[in-house]
Amino acid sequence: METFVVAGGCFWCLDAVYRTLEGVQDVVSGYTGGSVPNPSYEEVCTGTTGQAEAVAVTFDPAVIPAEVILDVFYTLHDPRQLNRQGNDVGTQYRSAMFYDGDEQKALFEAALERASELWDGGIVTTLEPLGEYYRAEEYHQDFFAKNPGQGYCMAVALPKVNKVRKAYAKYIKAA
Repeated sequence: METFVVAGGCFWCLDAVYRTLEGVQDVVSGYTGGSVPNPSYEEVCTGTTGQAEAVAVTFDPAVIPAEVILDVFYTLHDPRQLNRQGNDVGTQYRSAMFYDGDEQKALFEAALERASELWDGGIVTTLEPLGEYYRAEEYHQDFFAKNPGQGYCMAVALPKVNKVRKAYAKYIKAA
């Protein structure tokens, strides 16, 4: 098993998308990249903790290649938006990949290079060393599945899930 930690807007969207993929064993919404230890969602939302809303995606590379996990990341959010995704604004919504060691860093750099060929304009995704990862509150875990009719899920998360389902159909879990 391998675990990648990525941030690209609200973690509800990232969580919802990655849970649809074959080979993904676990997705944990959380916070990383900042200076405040064990922050609450409310603290992170202030934008003063330095923490990003992120997901830790644990997957089996024998089932789904690491490159696909990373390419999905660049499919489901716009890596050209600095410290935001749509109406979600602040450093907590930044586009970032948090690497754990040189091997992951190299994989992340290669993914960023592939993405730069697909997106017009400069990609602002940062590559940051993975520090402490703090699990978000329980109600954030698998939020989309627990709240499918919630407005944000319908307007923002569902289109991202559908976009990835279409682009990566061969990796989508059977219903």
